[in-house]
Amino acid sequence: MKLVEEMLAGDVLSLARLISLVEREGAEVPKIMKLVYPYLGKAYCVGITGPPGAGKSTVVDRLTAVMRQRGFTVGIICADPTSPFTGGAVLGDRIRMQQHYLDDGVFIRSMATRGSHGGLPRTTSGVIKLLSAFGKDFVLVETVGVGQTELDIMQNVDTTIVVLVPEAGDTIQTMKAGLFEIADIFTVNKADRPGANNLIVELRAMLQLHSKQSWWQVPVLATEATNDIGIEELYEQIEKHRQALEETGRLSQRRQEQRRREFMETVEGRVTSELLKLVQRDEELSKYLAMVEAGEVDPYSVADEVVRPGALLSSWSRQLAKRRPKD
Repeated sequence: MKLVEEMLAGDVLSLARLISLVEREGAEVPKIMKLVYPYLGKAYCVGITGPPGAGKSTVVDRLTAVMRQRGFTVGIICADPTSPFTGGAVLGDRIRMQQHYLDDGVFIRSMATRGSHGGLPRTTSGVIKLLSAFGKDFVLVETVGVGQTELDIMQNVDTTIVVLVPEAGDTIQTMKAGLFEIADIFTVNKADRPGANNLIVELRAMLQLHSKQSWWQVPVLATEATNDIGIEELYEQIEKHRQALEETGRLSQRRQEQRRREFMETVEGRVTSELLKLVQRDEELSKYLAMVEAGEVDPYSVADEVVRPGALLSSWSRQLAKRRPKD
């Protein structure tokens, strides 16, 4: 595929076009992923999440500057709310990262959530792969900031940073959002505001009570991203977490789990797609569906009948055998 070859050769425009193809989830996506697969694994992926208004984009912007000063290349994925009119990203984080816009070592992409409720678009994983294959040293992924359903981020990155602000709420709300479970690093941004010190103390106390791992103690940092305060320390903690993951073997374990989850989700998607096609073609399955829709029988009984050995499986196998090219 010419676009992939050009992207691997360093062509930024080809990278942008491939990302657009992945975002549209077109038929060519599996081929693209197969071609870039041998080139994956170089990029270290960092997720930045937290409530709206916490200053995540500014943290990403300043963190990128620190990484560039150290000679690293950076890819940035910013999840923005979807426009109800155009379906595109509403905010456009590239506007808030103007200092990196003309930097050849930084690639910024705003992605619309398009109905996803987990803080990230469904296609984020594919875009991360493209940036990794392109050769980026770091990939920073900023979630949309949906509050209590941000667990998608930990399933796609190596290190997760949770950004909070003093007025965002108490630690009980933080626990309710599940952030203690996903955070590898906490940072209280806009730390010059009243209540910041109290929030830091409360977070540290909570972490001591809930910490169940000895290999990594989740740090709580204070940052003022707009004033470029605390960002160097944040980067150092990212590197320390990376080192801890590598030394304990957990980095490879996390990535194995990500690949396993991606495999299961891919298979689930293919199975669902084939099942829907089969329902349309198979008279018996269509009859079952009509009975469920009419309320004549409960869905669970029909599901048990459909998936029992000798029913759907044998019918599906026959259908696939007819479609499979002969050797």
